[in-house]
Amino acid sequence: MLRLGNILLWMAAAILLCQARPNVKLNSQSSSGLRSDCAANVMRLSLDKALAVGNQLEVEAINGTKHILLTPSMAAQCGYSMESDPWGNTRIYTSLMGCFVDNKDDATFNVGLRLQMYGENPSDVVSHDVSQTCSYTRWASREILCDRNYMEVSHHMANLDAEAKGQTRDGKDEKLNANLEASGASQEPVAMVLQEAEQAGYAAKTTSSRLVMRSPYNTAETYSEDVAGVPMEVFRVSAYYMAPQGLNVMNLAAACPKGGVLFTEDMISWHVPRRVTPLLDGRITSHAPDYQYHITYFVEPMLEVLWREDDTQDDTRYKVLFPIMTPLMPQSPQIQDDTVPETRVFSVLVGTFLHDVELRNITFSTGVLTVEESNAKGFTVQEHSLANGSKSFSLQVPFDADVVLKHNPEHLVTSYFLPLIFGLIVLPEETPFALPVDLQASLQDIVLPIMDGTCDQNQFYISVKFGSHGSNFKAIVGPRELTAEMAEDYNFYENGTHLSLILPYTAKDAVFELLTAESVKSRIDLLLLDRANDWVLADLYLACYFPLKVTECHPNGTMTAVAVKVESTRNLKPSQLTLKDQSCTPQFSDDRFAYFSFSVDTCGTTRTFFDNYMMYENEIHLSYNNNKGAANTSPVDPDYRQTISCFYVVNETQTVAFSAKPRTYEPAAEIGTGQLMVQMRLAQDPSYELFYQAEDYPVVKYLQQPLYFEVELMHSTDPHLELIAENCWATLYEDRTSLPSWDIIVDSCENRNDSYATIFHPVVSDSRVLVPSHIKRFSVKMFTFTKDDEVLKDQIYVHCDAVICDTSSQADGSCRGQCVHPPGQSYSRPAGVKKERRSTDSTRQRQISSGAIILSNL
Repeated sequence: MLRLGNILLWMAAAILLCQARPNVKLNSQSSSGLRSDCAANVMRLSLDKALAVGNQLEVEAINGTKHILLTPSMAAQCGYSMESDPWGNTRIYTSLMGCFVDNKDDATFNVGLRLQMYGENPSDVVSHDVSQTCSYTRWASREILCDRNYMEVSHHMANLDAEAKGQTRDGKDEKLNANLEASGASQEPVAMVLQEAEQAGYAAKTTSSRLVMRSPYNTAETYSEDVAGVPMEVFRVSAYYMAPQGLNVMNLAAACPKGGVLFTEDMISWHVPRRVTPLLDGRITSHAPDYQYHITYFVEPMLEVLWREDDTQDDTRYKVLFPIMTPLMPQSPQIQDDTVPETRVFSVLVGTFLHDVELRNITFSTGVLTVEESNAKGFTVQEHSLANGSKSFSLQVPFDADVVLKHNPEHLVTSYFLPLIFGLIVLPEETPFALPVDLQASLQDIVLPIMDGTCDQNQFYISVKFGSHGSNFKAIVGPRELTAEMAEDYNFYENGTHLSLILPYTAKDAVFELLTAESVKSRIDLLLLDRANDWVLADLYLACYFPLKVTECHPNGTMTAVAVKVESTRNLKPSQLTLKDQSCTPQFSDDRFAYFSFSVDTCGTTRTFFDNYMMYENEIHLSYNNNKGAANTSPVDPDYRQTISCFYVVNETQTVAFSAKPRTYEPAAEIGTGQLMVQMRLAQDPSYELFYQAEDYPVVKYLQQPLYFEVELMHSTDPHLELIAENCWATLYEDRTSLPSWDIIVDSCENRNDSYATIFHPVVSDSRVLVPSHIKRFSVKMFTFTKDDEVLKDQIYVHCDAVICDTSSQADGSCRGQCVHPPGQSYSRPAGVKKERRSTDSTRQRQISSGAIILSNL
């Protein structure tokens, strides 16, 4: 487009220009007293009198990185104007086709201005930068803008080629730099090239699809014309430009009123011509839309004059009845949405209508109902008569009605939609017309399901209390979605408000976490997912110890042992397990178990004598190389080693199970003491591959954005140690004992009093994680502390107490696993019970904290 040079806008009285001034204060347009908005094809900036009164005001146009001072002539030439009222309030107007407006395809316009206020001391300047983006796409083929100091006309150019579009004022492109012929009322056209026209105060440019011409008032080529009694300023121009098919010409004209205002003590009237003849090339037609509500006014005035003739003294009464009816005028009824979401009822009032309008029916999403049918269905439809004879209609529909559409845009939020079409008629002709109405309301009314679980000697028992969506969810048991066949196997039962499952601890979807001499720790995971969005509605990770006799010693010198595939060795194939003698393989195996039976004098079994008994010992393990030299599993997988032993009394045949005799201590070589290190890190995403470093804090997060934490036991490869995130909480300040605080993990489980419960994430072996039991991962959604609905501070700190336990020690009661209670007990807690930080052996407990996490205000 044509890019014009520097602009200076004449703003008020004398304006000081063009010298450097110190002490400039720069404010954004959010400063009090500045308001900008878009009005069709004009940007309007309002200055409160508190800013303008007593100051000299100077305006610069912002053109990219340049700030251009405005003059009165440039303002008129480039599409800027200003007015001030008697109270000192000032308004600045910018045409969206102005010289220094950033035009994006004639649809989006970025306007920038800098306002500088000079006080009595010329060295004291206060500056305000204003930027406004306007959208305007309803361009007519021809648009005429009459402002205070200029006339502007733009016309669509359908055949403008790409090379001609976007030419600038300082460019020398010949596509538009052709003759401009401007003509007055009685003058011959004056031919000017583009540069001459600009020097004369006119503006011409092309945009992506339009040719724009602008002229100040009272130039040599403009003229005045009386149009229907209204004085108007007229500007005509013929513009020549190059198009793909050759030289084209376009005739443009603008006519703007310069008067037509009449006023009395009681009324101000402004008259403009109905037909602006300087702009008309042909006839004008009108169109009235059908099926829309219109009103017309009818009045029948009567003129009556009584006189008496002098010569006859006869009276004469002269009466004239002159009915007047206005044309049909469109009337848009008001739609008043009185819905209060907490009442769970849509309420709307439509009107007002004249007395001759009746409501005949209402179209809902399910079909059309008459007023009587709507009331019979439980909706409330009423007619309200007003004192002036007009009327309105109201409708109330419960959120739970079948005509209401529902959607869940967020986890706990339901959006309700009620599309309506009011079918009305005008009496007595019963002419129909329609009024469409769309109602919407959102409510945080989702009640999540609650899950609970217990165990006995052989089975898991899981119960689910339904939330507000009933059983409308997907249940994921272990890695699989619950099917009808699985439900039958797992003793599925549902009664409309609850469901229950009973699973054996050996179920296919359960996983084994740990194997001890007398038990196996089995876990079942249950997720409830939203069917539409796969949101996690509830989760349960239930793990219990179940009795399992791992080793049996028979009087005939035979040992039997069971090996179990645990979760940390997920790539293990039990059939590849062997005893010390690799030729001794399982007598039976499947994808989870391996069963060995052998004589104590075979398979590499060792024998050790004590005072009055002897011990036979062997080991079930996985050899990394089979007989053919191929690796059975990756060396990065945890070693699988299970020691089995039998004790026999000398001179007496007696079976003693492994660890059957209780011992007060475990014999071990004392190799010294040291500190076990625990660290907590914040991951950048749920993959737990990238973590924030110390220099990244404070970390900025959005409200309810997940925070992915990892707590890790450092510098240890002992597979018998397990790390438990026992208690975690958030505080407003860095001090872990400060208040207020909010529990995230309580007694190794999520805080059930939190509607956004903590989610534990499984840890599996990979190139970084060698011992999964040394790491715990959990996520919680970003939140802030508030008081009386006010945010106390936009940051939180997260702290944890971690416990290190010995999984091989039955005496270590804390080593039940993350969020696991002893068999037969539920891990749910009564609502409102706040757990205290419990005292733990300091040699096994570690205290860790995160850096500051700040809530983003965007």
